[in-house]
Amino acid sequence: MKKYGIFYGSTTGTTEDVARRIAKILDVDTTNIHNVAETAPSAVADYETLILGTSTWGSGELQDSWYDFIAGLAAMELHGKRIAIFGCGDETMSDTFCNAVGTLFDRLQDTHAQFIGEFDTEGYHFDHSDAVRDGKAVGLLLDEVNHPELTPTRLRAWTSTL
Repeated sequence: MKKYGIFYGSTTGTTEDVARRIAKILDVDTTNIHNVAETAPSAVADYETLILGTSTWGSGELQDSWYDFIAGLAAMELHGKRIAIFGCGDETMSDTFCNAVGTLFDRLQDTHAQFIGEFDTEGYHFDHSDAVRDGKAVGLLLDEVNHPELTPTRLRAWTSTL
C-alpha cells in the first residue's frame, strides 16, 4: 500500500498546481496524483493517507468535480485511513473563505477515517469559514489570489505535520 494518494478537483488549475506542489514536497510520484473528475472513489483503497484538495466556488460550494466523487467516498468505510484536506479560496470572500474544505470534512465524518492536518488560522484575514472548528482550520487554507507569497511557507508547515 502506498503512503500518500493526492486527490483534487480543479477548474482553473490552481488546486491542481497546489496538489503537485504538495506531491513534490512529500516526494509523491505523479502517478499518485488523481483528478477526481477522472477517478473512481475506489482508487483510494491503494493509499494509507488521502490528501484531498478543492477550491471554493460561488457562495461557498465545492468545486464541481467533487460532487460525484465525494458521494462515493462518503459511502465507503475508511477505518484505518488518514485524511488531510487542503483548499484554495479568496479571502475577500470573507464569509465563505475555503468553505469547501469544511464540506469535505463534514461529508466524510461517517467513514471512520482519522483526520490529520489541522492548521492554525493566525495570519489569515476572513470573517467566517465552514473549515474552521474551535478556532483551528480542519485543513490547509490557501489564498493564491491575494496571498500567493504565503503559500510556500504554509505548504511546508502543513506537510511537515502529515
